[in-house]
Amino acid sequence: VYAGGGGGVPFATTPTARPMLMVDLLRHTAGFTYGFQNRTNVDAAHRELKIESWHGNLDLDGFVAALGKLPLEFPPGDAWNYSVATDVLGAVIQRIEDRPLDEVMRDRILAALGMHDTFFQVPEDKLPRLADCYTFKADEGRVMYDPGAASAWAMKPRLVSGGGGLVSTSLDYHRFCTMLLNGGTLDGTRILGRKTIELMTANHLPGGGDLASMSRSMFSEATNAGIGFGLGFAVTQDVASTLVPGSVGDYYWGGLFSTAFFIDPVERLHMIFMTQLSPSSLYPVRREIRTMIHAALD
Repeated sequence: VYAGGGGGVPFATTPTARPMLMVDLLRHTAGFTYGFQNRTNVDAAHRELKIESWHGNLDLDGFVAALGKLPLEFPPGDAWNYSVATDVLGAVIQRIEDRPLDEVMRDRILAALGMHDTFFQVPEDKLPRLADCYTFKADEGRVMYDPGAASAWAMKPRLVSGGGGLVSTSLDYHRFCTMLLNGGTLDGTRILGRKTIELMTANHLPGGGDLASMSRSMFSEATNAGIGFGLGFAVTQDVASTLVPGSVGDYYWGGLFSTAFFIDPVERLHMIFMTQLSPSSLYPVRREIRTMIHAALD
């Protein structure tokens, strides 16, 4: 665990009180970070070493090896920080299956659910359908970030990112969310057990805490107060504390270019919002959409 150093000075570390667990990876309490957080000397090392680059020198095994040479930001289980933990989970899956992560996801999830337009690398014949993506600069306004016709997703990634490497369509995303809302099945195909979904969507933060009390992150797709974290996404625990209409137990997250989904098991509905502007924190669109949808319910 980080105890000092960085910025050209060797890192000083202290031992962890316990080993990192799979649940720490799933709920983002492992002690990892993301390079874009711009908060600590550890995330600065991520940027300097470019260990998160999909088209750099590291494959998934190399990424994990490089990550293992950096200190954790905090002991596993002590806090919540949005991080590369999901990418590490991808490496675990790859080791267990003894085959590339993209093949595992294609066979076990995408093909099984009929998600034929979801890829780590978009095929050439589908590139005309890939949207241009933009970012915002204070002195220029909207600027091109990733042109669809020459997208980074047109190239085969060296680092297959389980935490953010997929692109998809509204229809495919709809099929995935429908499977979750149905308790793990779609069109007669079972992907997950009903009780597994219940486990995934429970709050797993230590002590039943919320993100407001547990988070050290500079980034979250959630409002934090009244929001727990399940095995991969935010879970509403206290609607009043969130100040956003919803239901206890609804769960959600978003994507790099401001895309979003939420699933409300109480109201039996799900929402998918697809757009193409980064950073996702630029406008409060997710909060506004959730408010409008729940306000329209009878």
